[in-house]
Amino acid sequence: MNPILRISALWARHALWLGAAVLLALAALGAGIALMGVSGRYLAAALFGITLAVPLALQFTGLARVVLRYFERIVGHEAIFRALADLRVWMFRGLAASAAGGLGYRRAGDALTRLVNDVDTLDGLFLRIFVPGLSALILTPVLGWFLWQEHGLALAALAPFLLVAFYMPLRAAQAAQQNAGKAGLAMAGLRSTALDALQGLREVKIFEAEGRMLAAVQAREAAHLAAQRELIARSSTLNAQSFLAAQAAILTAILLGFLGTPIPALVAVLVLIAAFETVLGLPRAGVLYGQCAAAAARVVHAAEAPSPVPDPAVPSPMPSRNAIAFEHVSFRYAPDRPYVFENFSLQLPQASRTAILGPSGAGKSTIAALLLKLIAPESGHIRLGGTDISLLPAEAVRHRIAYLGQTTHLFADTIRNNLLLGDPTADDEKLWAALEAAQLAEAINALPDGLDSWLGEGGATLSGGQGRRLALARTLLMDAPILLLDEPCAGLDAATEQEFFKVLNTAAEGRTMLLILHRLTGGENLDRIWRLTGGTLISAAG
Repeated sequence: MNPILRISALWARHALWLGAAVLLALAALGAGIALMGVSGRYLAAALFGITLAVPLALQFTGLARVVLRYFERIVGHEAIFRALADLRVWMFRGLAASAAGGLGYRRAGDALTRLVNDVDTLDGLFLRIFVPGLSALILTPVLGWFLWQEHGLALAALAPFLLVAFYMPLRAAQAAQQNAGKAGLAMAGLRSTALDALQGLREVKIFEAEGRMLAAVQAREAAHLAAQRELIARSSTLNAQSFLAAQAAILTAILLGFLGTPIPALVAVLVLIAAFETVLGLPRAGVLYGQCAAAAARVVHAAEAPSPVPDPAVPSPMPSRNAIAFEHVSFRYAPDRPYVFENFSLQLPQASRTAILGPSGAGKSTIAALLLKLIAPESGHIRLGGTDISLLPAEAVRHRIAYLGQTTHLFADTIRNNLLLGDPTADDEKLWAALEAAQLAEAINALPDGLDSWLGEGGATLSGGQGRRLALARTLLMDAPILLLDEPCAGLDAATEQEFFKVLNTAAEGRTMLLILHRLTGGENLDRIWRLTGGTLISAAG
């Protein structure tokens, strides 16, 4: 489906609001044309010494135009704000579904550009493109009939009107669409480079790379400005041509006034002025349409990207048991890359505690990704409670698994809201219980605002050990029967790591636990220890 049509279809649930805005816009347009027609007759009569009482229609249409235009703006903006809110939610859900394991090869700046800039661009799709375009379509036959009634030769003024209302916007849309790809890439590059510089500001300062990073940002900014200048130059030319066409139409009507009856000619002039007031913005709307078409394509592409592991068409019921089994699993990240595993097997009995050790690049994190259905095996089976997880919905599988990774993110928000990510329905008692289990309750209670204390970006206001314990408390709030921990102590010193595992040993009681580690510290309480080497598991002394 055309991306513009796809976006428009999402707004169908707001059809009443959008329809009301269209009707008000058309009513305001009709009132404006009627106002100019009545005014023209009154002014023309006055010019020729004919004294007329101010017609009631003049007062009514003038007031109606103002009132209708006001309510059109109120209703139209309410409609589009509701529609854009739905669009952002839809896009974010799609992005989350297709990138459950993280953005992968997509840069954060590009994803942010699509979620913010591209959605904001679509703000004008309804109010600045659809409504004026529909008004022009309806106005064209009405204007033609009116000009014919007032002065047959005045139909000659319809040609410039058609040029401004339809041909110029089409040219503008083509120019904008050609430019939009270049401008979109430039904006995404600028945002990504600026984000990289800000997020890595400490390293930038340490290595005295401020000049290089600034030069990179300025280069991206120059590319973006060049794309903008190119579009502005082309759209300005089209706007100038539209203005000249409008003046030519009005001049035609004035000249025809000397050949025919002046009063109808003056009425035609005023009506033409009102008509051109409606369509003179359409070339700019054409530019916006070209930008909207490119933005819609990027938004739809991000929102409807296929999941790397699609759910089964008819999922099996979730099993009651929580034992895990890898049976003869083979996996590689691409057909031209070597296998991470071949014929890999592993048994994790229910409520057992297992550790897998190995160096970086051995494939330990791939085991976690396979279990979480972020990737799928090329062959073999992964079973949960005896059922192949390929037959189970990913959301239900992940609901069974509380995951804590080495790069678990703490949000720049309150401690409470960070914890509620694990269980949005948890009350204060449950939150404190999770903090107690993670042995962090005392430290949080000592803060002035307790659970409502604000965390810095990435949890910067907590120590490394406290940050990991907060992440553990959030994981425990899921109350999932399986704990999957991938390097949970990354970046912690030996003493803090030992303390963390003492907490974990108590908190994981009764759960199936899989620990993925570089090395053992001695604080773990384990049933089985495996070493992963060359894609093969070798039993290690426990």
